Amino acid sequence: MTKVTYHSPTGSDVTLDVPPGVSIMQAAVKGGVDGILADCGGQRQCATCHVYVPEQYADQLPPMSEDEDDMLEITACERTDRSRLSCQLVMNDDIDHIDVELPEHQR
Repeated sequence: MTKVTYHSPTGSDVTLDVPPGVSIMQAAVKGGVDGILADCGGQRQCATCHVYVPEQYADQLPPMSEDEDDMLEITACERTDRSRLSCQLVMNDDIDHIDVELPEHQR
């Protein structure tokens, strides 16, 4: 199980245990994490699950698909080189812990 820590721009952090096969977005929605809206339910159609992933975790995650890259162009907050859609970040047994930073808003 992966420990995912969601860092809010307000300074509050939430850490959840996320089983393999579950995305960072799915865990956030189920766990009631403020800041992940997931309007499309994880279909890469809304960009309301945008997160910033610190560089040290980048090589542990699945590569970005072309669809994800396209959706990141319409995020409500600035896209950076650390931007990812949390619906596309599915956890596996190789990841013990990951931190993600939530943007100020999703819409």
